[in-house]
Amino acid sequence: MTTIPVVPFAADGSVDIPGHRRNVRYLLDNNSLEGGLRRVVAVAGTSLIQHLDESDQNPLVAATGLEVGESGVLVSGITPQGGAADRLVAAQLQSERPPDAFLIMPLSGVYDPNGYGDAMSRLGDVHGPNGARFVVYMRNRRDAAAIQKLLLTSEYFIGVKIGTGIAEVEPMVTAVGRENMVIWGIGELNSTAARKLGARGHTSGTAIVAAGVADELSNAHRRGDYAAALRLEGLIRGLEEIRFRDGRMYNYSAVVEAMIVGGFDDVVPGVGHALNPRVPPEIADEVRKAVEPIRVYHG
Repeated sequence: MTTIPVVPFAADGSVDIPGHRRNVRYLLDNNSLEGGLRRVVAVAGTSLIQHLDESDQNPLVAATGLEVGESGVLVSGITPQGGAADRLVAAQLQSERPPDAFLIMPLSGVYDPNGYGDAMSRLGDVHGPNGARFVVYMRNRRDAAAIQKLLLTSEYFIGVKIGTGIAEVEPMVTAVGRENMVIWGIGELNSTAARKLGARGHTSGTAIVAAGVADELSNAHRRGDYAAALRLEGLIRGLEEIRFRDGRMYNYSAVVEAMIVGGFDDVVPGVGHALNPRVPPEIADEVRKAVEPIRVYHG
């Protein structure tokens, strides 16, 4: 189970790195995963990685690595636009505590999936011998075949995060085999169905609000206790449905709002981002109600 904490922003638009480290510390200190599993922390998706340039992103990942240390697993999300991926991977591999894996974020603009697959394969060939391992974030169904080929032909690509829909899970699992990770990437909702179809984990953008729900859900999945898992999905459903509404427009801001209305003193929500400001009052009321069933799972 992969936690994706929000990156907090200050009023002047700068990244609050000390606040981010505090959020990472909360996740590490509140790890209730059974079997001695280490916490996986990803600086990606919900964290607004797409709004950070390299001058912000590299110090942020370096600071995250120092906080994670050996007590967790660090995943760094990178956008493959232009030459950014090469530069980001090369720089972050030189960090004092480099990422354990890189998550290739969705590519924007017009592209041919076959060309995308070839470009990613070259990225692996360049940086894989230096220790880089990659997971691909699939947000477009048409990329499935290219991603399957990539996982089957490159030793440096170790998994795929499914961000399209439940229908893509089983075909991907069948195609790439158990040696490659297929991760459910649309939060807690439908994570149990994905697990039944062969997904080996899920990503959680709400663990920063209630780490206990995400962890207990993962524990239930690995025990095969799907009744308990569905009950936990029900508890988080209110917040998840707000996050994924209207093309995920509140994916980040609803989590920030939940951290604020929760009144928690061990996490730092920040003030939002210019492109993702605080939610409107009527949505804030929904978030407040959605937090109540999961408040006890904060820590």
